Amino acid sequence: MVLRGIVKALAVTFAITVGNSFCAAPLHAASGKLRFEIVDERGVPLPCRIHLLDAAHKPVKAPGLPNWADHFVCAGSAELDLPSGKYHFEIQRGPEYERTSGDVTVAATETARVAIRLLRIANLAQRGWWSGELHIHRPVADVELLMRAEDLHVGTAITWWNDENQWLKRPLPENPLRRFDANRYCQIMAGEDEREGGALLFLNLPRPLDIKGAKSEYPAAMQFLHQARRHKEAWIDIEKPFWWDVPVWLASGQVDSIELANNHMCRGEMYESEAWGKPRDAKRLPPPLGNGYWSQEIYYHILNCGLRIPPSAGSASGVLPNPVGYNRVYVHTGKPLDYADWWQALKAGRAMVTNGPLLLCRANGELPGHVFALNEKQLEVKLDVELSSNDPVSTVEIIHNGKVVSSVRCESKVGSQKLAAALTFGQSGWFLVRAIADNKQTFRFASTAPFYLELRGAKRYVSRRSSQFFVDWVRERIDRIKLASSKLADEKERREVLGNQQQALTFWQQKVAAATDE
Repeated sequence: MVLRGIVKALAVTFAITVGNSFCAAPLHAASGKLRFEIVDERGVPLPCRIHLLDAAHKPVKAPGLPNWADHFVCAGSAELDLPSGKYHFEIQRGPEYERTSGDVTVAATETARVAIRLLRIANLAQRGWWSGELHIHRPVADVELLMRAEDLHVGTAITWWNDENQWLKRPLPENPLRRFDANRYCQIMAGEDEREGGALLFLNLPRPLDIKGAKSEYPAAMQFLHQARRHKEAWIDIEKPFWWDVPVWLASGQVDSIELANNHMCRGEMYESEAWGKPRDAKRLPPPLGNGYWSQEIYYHILNCGLRIPPSAGSASGVLPNPVGYNRVYVHTGKPLDYADWWQALKAGRAMVTNGPLLLCRANGELPGHVFALNEKQLEVKLDVELSSNDPVSTVEIIHNGKVVSSVRCESKVGSQKLAAALTFGQSGWFLVRAIADNKQTFRFASTAPFYLELRGAKRYVSRRSSQFFVDWVRERIDRIKLASSKLADEKERREVLGNQQQALTFWQQKVAAATDE
């Protein structure tokens, strides 16, 4: 975290300058008011997020502004009536801006003023990379300001979720896609089916699916997935990699993305268990970071089975304590931004996910998602990597077919740096680049989407071990369903649910039989 000034309780206004930022405040804070004024490098008011803590370290909210958990957002200024005392603030605007923090004392009769110039550490939109997040649970009326405050360009707002449906007592919008600020988009018809098998997100639909009244196991989520697929623009996102029915959804061939950066990763902590999903071996992957590594491992198993599914990101702000866009996916479309192009580029894997570091990478000049289809028996790759981060990062790792094959040491510092690596790949499959921040409280990382390798005479890479991993997973899920007989007492419903599992089991067994590598 970058300290930009400590606001003292003195009698006249002054400015403390640190680097390129300034923090202006009264030399004698008084009157029980605290005013924030945040501007960009041009002096223009800048929407942002503010975390304000009192002397007891309790979050302070701003009436009339969008508030959630430990923070609120504003359009560039905010004024609060406060009891006298000492306060700590942190000001942020997504990962492309520096973080600023400081302290202020509010006294009894005047206004304390905190003025901050918030500077960028990167500008990815200028380079054709556009940020988005797929899992927003905040009021629709607040979403535009929330996205501005996080410099987020694409968002999907969950407005129907299990038995909740915001559209039951009001008409559906003629166009659920809202465009604002010329290059920001929010689609307000996103939905979530979250039950015993896990959670699927249904995005870009014109109207909600009728999922109200669904029981914990019946109807299976596959039924709603098939309904969603009747809509040409539908996008199906697996909300976490470790949900029990992930192997079934993958085997269907009907899902579009999976949240590698998911809402178990929070700004100040990790949710250390897998909730009601498939638990990890906590001895091998201990808390607090083990759940993050578990999500990564499962995703690598998916890729090892020859499935080319891009990573995505979601924060579940409004349910979990995250800000909007804490977990986000950057997609390269070039300029200007077009909403449909963004989804097509995500489908093609021209993406990077993050909840902190910014990791841009090209392999032999190509973006993530590229398929290297070559006549040679090996491929020499030159990686050009640019890392920008508010958190120290010690190494950038290259993962090939699920294993770390190279590590590049970084200057463990806040800021930007360019890195390079040269590798030779002699096996088909995939590779990606990741950076994990030096943070012991939460899994803060960035990962490119995969690059793919198709070397001469080689079939698409399929790992027997990874395929067997999913065979065992489905068998365990079948056993759980059979044991929980009270949840599926109706024999017809039981056969239908188990039928989906059996089809998935056959799919993964065929993967084992077709494996090209151990």
